Amino acid sequence: MIIVRRYTDADQPLWNEFNHQTKNRLFMFDRGYMDYHRDRFQDHSLMFFEDDQLIALLPCCRVEDRLLSHGGLTYGGMLTDNKMKQHTMLDCFAALRAYAVENGFHSIRYKCIPHIYHLQSAEEDRYALFAGGARLVTVDASTYLDLDNPLKMPKGRKAQISRARREGVSVEVLTELQDYEAFIALENEVLESRHGTQAVHTAQELKLLHDRFPEHIHLFGALRSGKMIAGTVIFEYDSVIHTQYMAANDDARVIGALDLCIQTVMDTYRGKKKWLDFGISTEHGRVYLNEGLIAQKEGFGGRTGVYEIWEMDF
Repeated sequence: MIIVRRYTDADQPLWNEFNHQTKNRLFMFDRGYMDYHRDRFQDHSLMFFEDDQLIALLPCCRVEDRLLSHGGLTYGGMLTDNKMKQHTMLDCFAALRAYAVENGFHSIRYKCIPHIYHLQSAEEDRYALFAGGARLVTVDASTYLDLDNPLKMPKGRKAQISRARREGVSVEVLTELQDYEAFIALENEVLESRHGTQAVHTAQELKLLHDRFPEHIHLFGALRSGKMIAGTVIFEYDSVIHTQYMAANDDARVIGALDLCIQTVMDTYRGKKKWLDFGISTEHGRVYLNEGLIAQKEGFGGRTGVYEIWEMDF
């Protein structure tokens, strides 16, 4: 019998220890990361037990009568270890349904963890969603690049990388608050002009998270005459690096500074990680493909991978 109970702060050591042992672990699911923005989200994460043994975690927040896995995270699916089998996952979803009904939830919006982040195959949840009558409501198009076997880069991209070097651009890994402030200012300038939005994280939040997870969060800055003109914030996982943010000003776009920055990231992690995930290029409720953005990412030798969001009614 599967027992579901809500996470409390007293469970933090148990949660973090189990997350570290899962076959689809992400450092974003460490409570030190999840709880930095707890004031913005009403956490309602769940823990699944069988015979008093913890067998699964589900990062969740509550939005009125809906569970969302998770509002403050890119992904939020079931976290399980190598012992998880399909029949047990079906039991977990049955227990989730019973818990939801008992606690007044009418639905869950479930963000799957893409397969490239799995240490072992961990798609028991996707079958359980289908078997339980869930609906696939969102498919986002990301771009995955195989660092060991990237597709051929076009001549124009190579030329831009060479030009950036000739123009005196250097790429450095930066760690100070002033560096994150310079990057977020650059990122917000781009987002404001193109989309009327701002970055989800502030510079102070990124610096805080970097200090908590220095082995996982890195700022690569493209500098010219000591000034940051382009950059990317990398989130590092077991076999994947993810460009959480990328930004370049007008001068950087002309001389290829961001191209050089990304090439430096690829060179740094080749042989150490399997995948570079550039993130999504879909907008407006995921029905609009930003063809220019995805073409830029494909130009480094990557191709489409998808992020899925399912909804299940209770």
